[in-house]
Amino acid sequence: MNGYRHSVLFLCTGNAARSQMAEAIARAYHGDLLEVHSAGSRPAGWVHPLATRAMQELGVDTTGQRSKGTAEFARKEFDMVVTLCTSAAKDCPVWPGARRVIHWDIEDPSFGDDDPETRYFRFRRTRDELIWRIAELAADLREEIEPQGTG
Repeated sequence: MNGYRHSVLFLCTGNAARSQMAEAIARAYHGDLLEVHSAGSRPAGWVHPLATRAMQELGVDTTGQRSKGTAEFARKEFDMVVTLCTSAAKDCPVWPGARRVIHWDIEDPSFGDDDPETRYFRFRRTRDELIWRIAELAADLREEIEPQGTG
């Protein structure tokens, strides 16, 4: 690989669960390829404890992550902006300076009046979906950098 790291911004509404998990996953598993950030169109101001727990379950460190608003990154150019929910896609349909905008409609695991274990199961399911989607994204980016049959 040539050492270039693609800058990626993961966006959701509150920047408390989905985008926090996406940031942690991308940094932990694909940090050699991705420079990762996350933000919310209407930031909650906190990181959901079940998102942190789901990451810790896999040994993924979330130390230092915090809920941030999109204004913090308004002047930064990104190779890619990934919206993780319909709300964020509507709030931020165009991201100035982004080379590519991708939309993934991922269910918010935070909502539901069910028992704690069922709720945590939803966080784990969301985490696992993000792991899969980010791995696919990283594989596509690696293919762009190192096409099959060369080298």
